[in-house]
Amino acid sequence: MAVEVAGSVHVVPTTPGQALQHLKTKAQFQAVMVGPPVVKTHHFALHLACTQASQSEAGLFPLPGPWVGVLIPKRWARRAVTRNTIRRQIYEVARLGRDQLPQSALVVRLRSEFSRKQFISATSDVLKAAVRAELQTLLARLQASQYARPAADSPRPERGYHAV
Repeated sequence: MAVEVAGSVHVVPTTPGQALQHLKTKAQFQAVMVGPPVVKTHHFALHLACTQASQSEAGLFPLPGPWVGVLIPKRWARRAVTRNTIRRQIYEVARLGRDQLPQSALVVRLRSEFSRKQFISATSDVLKAAVRAELQTLLARLQASQYARPAADSPRPERGYHAV
C-alpha cells in the first residue's frame, strides 16, 4: 500500500511489522530529545517520545510505526568512517528488532567514545560486534523498563513497607 505524504510517496507494509522510519528533520530530533534519556549504556543513550502525543506533533510523525534517529557527535567519533559504521549498525539493529520497538520515536545518541587503543581500525569487525552487542543491551533495557513500570491503577505500597 502506498501513502502520499507531503508530495512524496511512502510504501507502508501490509504485514504486521511496521516499516522503520528514519528521523530526518531538526524538528523531529528536537521533539524526541526534549526529555532525558530513557535508558543508557556505557556508550549510548536512548531518548524516547510518543508519536501520538498531540495534534501539534502529528505533522512531525505522519506514518505509524517506530521512528529511529541517530545522533553521533564528532566529539566522540572523530573519523567519518567510524561515525558511519556506528550509524549503520544502529539502523541495522533497529531494523532487525523493529517488532520489539515501541510505536514511538527513538533517538540513539553516542555519549562516549569507543577507545582508539582498543579499536585501532576505524571500521573493524571487532568494533561492529562491540557496537551491536551494546545496542542489543540498550534495546533489552528499554524492553525491561517498559514492562517494569507499575500499572496506573495498581495500588502502590507506602514508603518503607516491604511485603513478607
